Order: sequence, then C-alpha cells, then structure tokens
Amino acid sequence: MKAPEKYDPSKAKNKANPQHGVSSQPAKSPALAVGTPTITETQKKTAQAEKKPFQWQFLLPKYWGIWLALALVLPMVYLPLRYQFWLGRKLGVLVYKVAGSRRRDTLINLKLAFPEKPEVERTLMAKQVFVNQGIGVFETLCAWFRPNVFTKTVSISGLQHLVNAQNEGRAVILLGAHYTMLDLGGLLCTQFFATDCMYRTQNNALLDWFIYNGRTTIFGKQISSRDMRSLVDSINEGHVIWYSPDQDYGLKQGVMAPFFGVPAATITMARRLAKLGSKTHPPAVMALHTYRQTPDNLPRGKRPHYHLTITPKLENYPSNDEVADATRVNEILESLIRIDPTQWMWFHRRFKHGPKGRTDIYK
Repeated sequence: MKAPEKYDPSKAKNKANPQHGVSSQPAKSPALAVGTPTITETQKKTAQAEKKPFQWQFLLPKYWGIWLALALVLPMVYLPLRYQFWLGRKLGVLVYKVAGSRRRDTLINLKLAFPEKPEVERTLMAKQVFVNQGIGVFETLCAWFRPNVFTKTVSISGLQHLVNAQNEGRAVILLGAHYTMLDLGGLLCTQFFATDCMYRTQNNALLDWFIYNGRTTIFGKQISSRDMRSLVDSINEGHVIWYSPDQDYGLKQGVMAPFFGVPAATITMARRLAKLGSKTHPPAVMALHTYRQTPDNLPRGKRPHYHLTITPKLENYPSNDEVADATRVNEILESLIRIDPTQWMWFHRRFKHGPKGRTDIYK
C-alpha cells in the first residue's frame, strides 16, 4: 500500500552533512544467521531495576480509556515490523488531522526554526513528524515488550569518546533529545554500554506505572529529577546517565539561549551535573543522536536500520557563563536534529517562555 506523502530530508536544501555518518541510501540489514545472539543476550545494564507495584486504583473508571487503548494497541506489536510501520504511518496521519492544537504548535515551531523554507515544505515536514511519531509508538512498545526484533539493526559512531571517558574513571552525562524513537534509542545504546536515565514523573499515575515498568527492560536505573541522592550515587559509580535537556521548563532552573535561532528557555541542569562527583575526574558531558535510516515504508523482507552518534566530550565545560554553556548545548543538539528534523518531537511547545515569562506565540 502506498506510503503517505512525506517530507524527504534528502531533497531538502540543507542536506545532512556526510560527516555525521548518514548515507543517502537507507542501510539494509542482512538476514540473521542461525545462532546469532539476540539483543537481550548482548544487552548491557548496570542493574536490574525493580518494577513499580500495581495499584488497585488503576481499575477506576477514569483509567478505562487508557486500558482500552492498551488493549487495542499492544497485540499489534506482535505483527511483523513492516505492518507495524504501516500502522504507525496511518496513526500519525490520523493524529495530524484530528489533533488541531498539536498540529498548529508543530507548524508554528517549524516556521520559527525554518523561516527560509516555503510553507508547503514545512507542512510536509509537520506531517512527517507525526508519521515518525506514529511509528515511534510501535518502536517504543517493541523496545519494551519485544526487543529481539531489533537484533542486528544498529550501527554506531563516536563510541570511542564514551569509552575513553569511562577508561579515565569518569561518569558520562549523555545529552539526548526527544526523538520520535525515544525509548528504542535507549535499548540500542545498551548494545554498546550500560546506561541509567533521568526522568520526570508522568501526571497520570497509570501511564507513569506503565512507562516506568516498560523502561526497566532497558535502563539499569531510572532516576527521578528530584532524587539527587540516586543521581549522585550513579555519578560516583562512574555510570553513563542519559539526560534530555531539550524541552521548555521555564526559567526557574534555566536561561534564555538560542535554539534554531529562536530565544528559548534552556534548562541548565547539565552544567550542574558536570560539577558533581569526583573533583579530579569530573563527569564528561557529550551528546547522543539516535536516527532511523530506514524509510517509513519498510520494504518487504527487510529489517529497519538505526544509527547512533556520540559526539566528543565538551571541553572546558562548564564555564563561568551559564548562557554560553546553554548556547553550546543547544547548538550541538540543533546540529544533530538537523540530520533529519522530522525525527524530533516538534509538537512540544519549545518556545513557550520568553525572558519575561510565558509568551503568546502559540495562541
């Protein structure tokens, strides 16, 4: 069945720089040889986290809608990936059509970030953001419940930067971003190194229970952003800690710094993390990019392929200038997101705060 019309980054004026290791042709994964170790057999973890217990309140009527959605979607993760990608595309197109406020926020963000692009191209980009997120729903669920379908589907560049830092006895603060394949990126990383992650508790208790327990199959520790003791313990133990500083949480713990040329409230937690732990061997800060190279209309008989990129550690970081530090981080994340902008979650209100508080950009 024909794929929906989409934005093709290879045809955009600003093509991805080849130095990021992204080829113009999607990588093809060969058939697995008999006896190939599965992704769960080769996975690296710092520990096996305990799951959160089930609460009887989750059976209350206010949660029935979530249970219904799970009952409809979860069985689909046992379909071949090709059909899951097809369903993800259809889901993305549907949400784009019915989620008016999210669609509007996405188009506003893209207009701010890519004013040089014609409106028709930004519209195609916006549609593809939702398509990629629809596929990302199935990628994430498979990462939690059926991880072995991703065996031998990943390559990596820049791993030496992380290995060298750990060989020096340093913890690593790995700056991620909210890409549409979010938790699958974590699973693929654990093929090369164990990682803990920082997270914010979900407002909905059932969703928080479901997401947290799903992630226990990927991360050794999930550290609440309010649990400084566990965070310091992980740093002192030399762990890799995945932290995503690419959303707008206001200016209580952040500063204004440009992001895609637009002033944006940027959290400064990364520079505080870099000051924790050993004074002689402080944490190394570097960025991570996760990218699906395979087209969304997965060809028959082919498996998807993903690429991970780890940047060199930030030298002389943190400095004495928190705005300069925030700008450096934003510039690095922006350069990675530009490899394929449609694989980043543009539907978040990234520019909702200005120097004087909330803005009216999204009204």
